[in-house]
Parts: sequence; structure tokens; C-alpha cells
Amino acid sequence: MQAEIKNALKILKSGGTILYPTDTIWGIGCDATNTDAVVKIYSIKKRIENKALISLVANANQLKQLCSKIPKESLEENPTTIIYDKVRGLANNLLAPNGSAGIRIAKDKFCKELIKVFGKPIVSTSANISGEHSPINFSEISEEIKNNVDYIVNLRQNEDMQTPSAILHLNSDGSIKKIR
Repeated sequence: MQAEIKNALKILKSGGTILYPTDTIWGIGCDATNTDAVVKIYSIKKRIENKALISLVANANQLKQLCSKIPKESLEENPTTIIYDKVRGLANNLLAPNGSAGIRIAKDKFCKELIKVFGKPIVSTSANISGEHSPINFSEISEEIKNNVDYIVNLRQNEDMQTPSAILHLNSDGSIKKIR
């Protein structure tokens, strides 16, 4: 695992994209603070830029650097992405027009360690062309995706993955709305 962290880290630091297993499904990722890297992901996915991408952080401390109010749901066992208002520190093209963004604390050991060593959040979006189904196994990822990322993490490629995370929206009044 350490060799894969080192390889992925090199790509992230250079503004590249990675294909990697997460705590939910296979994802395409990059430095979530690098606008140009985020543009590459939109291009790989053939996705319009006003459709949001989520970001992963390693722990609550990293999350606190991006947003001020953190509900206990973000720390649950199950992978849960929360849409936070007034997010700071992410690339502008990851933010909705109102300044909100979806962020999840990674549960996967590889992801947590990579993000911790990198010291910044990374993008996590399903490894598919926009509008196509999300692959459950590495073998279901299209060759187009595999050929357009800068690095493919060589871990968990024979495992079936879970489903995408739950998505909650943290409203400004502190209430929570379930999106997915």
C-alpha cells in the first residue's frame, strides 16, 4: 500500500488525476484545491462543470479547515457525504454558485492515508462517463476512463465495491435534509 500511496501522491502533487478505490466505489480523483486538475476530471467524465463533484478529507481536523459547522452525521460509520454551505479552501470550480460543496470523511485505509500524507482534500467522483452507471468492480470501468487518467492505483481491483455514499445537506439553520 505504501508504494501506491507514494505513486498516487506524486501524481496529485503534479496536478494529475488518479483512478482509485474508495470506501464506496472506484473514483477519479485529483487535488481538490487545484482548479486545472478539477477541469481535467470534468473533461475525462465528459461532465458539465455546473454538476458538483465531491471531495474527500482524512479526518475531522481537515474538515474543520474547510467548513465551520460539522454535524455528528459526518462522523458516522457509514460513508456519508455532506453538502456544506460557505466552504473555503477548495478549487472554485468545485463550489456551487452559493459556495456550498459536498465533502466526506474517507473511511478507506488507503484513502485516509493518501489524503493525510498529501495534506489536502482530494476529489472523488465515480469512475464513469457522465450519465453512465457507476462501476461496482474495476473490470467495469471503461477503457476510455482508464486511458485518460494519469495513474491507476493497483489495489482492490478484484473486489466488488459498495454503493455510493449517502448525501445529506446541512442547512444554514442546522437542520439536515437527506438528498440520497
